[in-house]
Parts: sequence; structure tokens; C-alpha cells
Amino acid sequence: MGQRSGPRKKKKKNSGDAQVAAPKRRDVIEMDGTITQVLPNSSCKVKLVNDHEVLATLSGKMKMYRISVLPGDRVTVEFTPYDLTKGRITRRHG
Repeated sequence: MGQRSGPRKKKKKNSGDAQVAAPKRRDVIEMDGTITQVLPNSSCKVKLVNDHEVLATLSGKMKMYRISVLPGDRVTVEFTPYDLTKGRITRRHG
């Protein structure tokens, strides 16, 4: 039952010269801010440059590489246009 009939198909080789970059998210708003409070579960309160305070979580890459953030760190926060009260911390600026 598990036997093939006919010749095997050759697999196509992937040409490595055609690198496709990941598409950049279009509908994001990026703002800079300062961490005011570090909360559990990789969340932080961030005070933005326009004096609003938002709740933000660390991005997946920052969690994966264990980049720590402390109160007073300057960060870049990404928002969706649908909810401007929650964001994602995508970068820490020394």
C-alpha cells in the first residue's frame, strides 16, 4: 500500500541569491519615551515625549535576547492606530 508507482519527482533547489526581506509593518506609529516603572510579565510604564504615559511590553526579539530595561532607560515604542494606550517596546537607546 505504501509503495510508489513511477519515478520519483526531483525536488527543486532553492536559489539562495533571491533574498526576500520581511515586509515592514505599515500601520504602526513609533514614538520615543522613557521607562518610568517596570512591571511583571515583561511590561513597563513608559512616559512618551508628548507627556502621555502608556503600558508597553517588550518585543519578542528583546525577550529572546534577554535585553533588560530599567527605569530611566530611553526606548522606542510601537503602537497600532487602533489602541494608542498599549504599545510594544522595540528598541532600547543606551
